[in-house]
Amino acid sequence: MKPILKKSTKYLQIPWQEQWDSETNNKLHAVKPLVQLWPSLTNWKADNLITCLRIGHTRFTHLHLFFGEQPPMCSRCNCHMLVHHILLECPNFNTKRLQFYKTSPISLTKLLGETPHVQIFAF
Repeated sequence: MKPILKKSTKYLQIPWQEQWDSETNNKLHAVKPLVQLWPSLTNWKADNLITCLRIGHTRFTHLHLFFGEQPPMCSRCNCHMLVHHILLECPNFNTKRLQFYKTSPISLTKLLGETPHVQIFAF
């Protein structure tokens, strides 16, 4: 039974991967380029936080939707405050990024990938 299950899974995964690859504007694609099962974190709160960061939905970046307001803007860069911008781009956070991640540049895949960066929760 296992060989049949393995072959059918592979058969279904190929078109799914092709569709996933064609949707590069998807926020999660930058973090998870391959369609495969990722393990959950043992701590529910941490797992929930990393999921919100992966899809770019946080209270800070999306709270305005509940009040019909404009999205928050970065005062330095004059662009929308998005998870990607805060974690990777904004010069306001360069010092903090170096302090927590000890490297520059860093990618979303390294920060939020299958094994999230150990310092992501401290940042």
